[in-house]
Amino acid sequence: MDCRPLSTKLIFAFLLLFLTACSSEDKQEQHTATTKKAIATSTSPAHGGKLIDASIGDATNLIPMIASDASSHEIAGQLYLSLLKYDKNLNLVGQLAESWAISGDKLSIIFKLKPNLVWSDGKPLTSADCVFTLNLIQDDKTQSPYKSDYMKIKSVKALDAQTFEVRYSEIFSPALATWASLAILPKHVFQGVNIMNTDLSRHPKASIGPYFLKDWQTQQNITMTANPHYFDGDVWIDERITRIIPDSATQFLELSAGKIDMASLTPTQYTRLFDNNQRLKHEYNRHRYLSNSYTYLGFNLKRAPFDDIRVRQALAYAIDRQELVEGVLLGLGEIIASPYKPGTRWVNESLKPRDFNIEKATQLLAEAGWVKDAQTKMVSKHGQPLSFTILTNNGNKKRADTATIIQQRLKQIGIQVNIRLVEWSAFIENFINKRDFDAVILGWSLSPDPDQYSIWHSSQTGERQFNFLSYANPKVDEALEQARLTFDLDEQKQWYDIMQQEIYNDVPLVFLYAGHALVAIDKRIKGVEVAPAGIGHNSEFWYVPKALQRRSIQP
Repeated sequence: MDCRPLSTKLIFAFLLLFLTACSSEDKQEQHTATTKKAIATSTSPAHGGKLIDASIGDATNLIPMIASDASSHEIAGQLYLSLLKYDKNLNLVGQLAESWAISGDKLSIIFKLKPNLVWSDGKPLTSADCVFTLNLIQDDKTQSPYKSDYMKIKSVKALDAQTFEVRYSEIFSPALATWASLAILPKHVFQGVNIMNTDLSRHPKASIGPYFLKDWQTQQNITMTANPHYFDGDVWIDERITRIIPDSATQFLELSAGKIDMASLTPTQYTRLFDNNQRLKHEYNRHRYLSNSYTYLGFNLKRAPFDDIRVRQALAYAIDRQELVEGVLLGLGEIIASPYKPGTRWVNESLKPRDFNIEKATQLLAEAGWVKDAQTKMVSKHGQPLSFTILTNNGNKKRADTATIIQQRLKQIGIQVNIRLVEWSAFIENFINKRDFDAVILGWSLSPDPDQYSIWHSSQTGERQFNFLSYANPKVDEALEQARLTFDLDEQKQWYDIMQQEIYNDVPLVFLYAGHALVAIDKRIKGVEVAPAGIGHNSEFWYVPKALQRRSIQP
């Protein structure tokens, strides 16, 4: 990072000459001392500067309702906003909405927008945009993994420019939470556009969020510029640059060189490499907290041998989850048995991760007709060896290491596992969306709302929908449907416990672990606050004191 104040060319030339004569060690000591002094004495918010972070995957689509990956939502979430949002303590509060009222019969909601909302192109945001966005996601032509959340709305109408009403066909308990997910789109930009095939997915024309898109260089970087007319307060940092660096080791090298301000760390980087790097220790803060996500090994249930429950159960017994937590996460995580964040009320506490049990795994395989050949030591059936490929995204070292350990464990019982690492956007478009895989190692990010209809319901298996494992269980469908029909939290809990029990029995995937989020952020960045909602809940209001602002992408 560059902490020098702006000066004349003559002074700059003198400093350059002086610094050139210094040893690299001297320069590092001077740089660190200067930075520490500036950090200690500069605390006032100021407009300007850049924040450079890193992502292992490029965005695929900046239209939120059809984007299904976190990389896309990280960017799109700075451009388009929802009526509601979760605050730092995971309470629902207004974002674009100033207020809302639920009818006595719990079937309708009236939203009132905040006054004087304006798109970045100068057009006002009105209730017409909200009605348009809802109609768009309900449209038959729109392939959206979030569509099911809005199909129980039977009518919507604008009462005036600032107010609109939605009415549901039946009680729908996640209703309010869904309005924290549906990003409102500008009607004057998207009207008449084929949302599934439009240049607007890469070149948005209007933003209502704290930033708007300035430039997107595929597989290189995405640059956003602060919206000077953001309705919710000053956006202090002028530019946010996301560099696409698909390898965590390369990200760490760039962090160590001061070329990025913020990056996720691997457990090894967090616990060992960070402490051995004096620059990082002096100039970056480390943050650690249990993330709102989990990692799993998922099976394509439409493909053999995963269409046999005994094979899936055998694989669940053959994987040592504690070994993964210790070996991959270095203890910075927890093994899990259900699709909810550990410690929350929604976890079915009666479920425990299956023990690591090679004998049980071998017995289940034998029951399914898979027996080990005495010569090849491979498990086979009708002369065909049991083998499959695990796909995961390139650059995610934790997932790659997890795949390698699973590969070694399964080899011990005679199963051949191949590993294929694929660039993120190609992984989503060519394999996940097209259901072209045997097994995958991926993760789910979790909403504070317990509804997981879009992930587990049998109706959600279409292209671009989230149930890409093709899981179907009538009892799970019923539990998901019934939980949506009550506002009683205890009754919801009963239905979600049933859902979890059935998923546990069926093993459509192996729940592996919930890891800790490990983040390094330059100490120049002020306003950072770890909270139940995570570290980025207030990122639009982070700032860099004037003396510490970065002028370029170089350190």
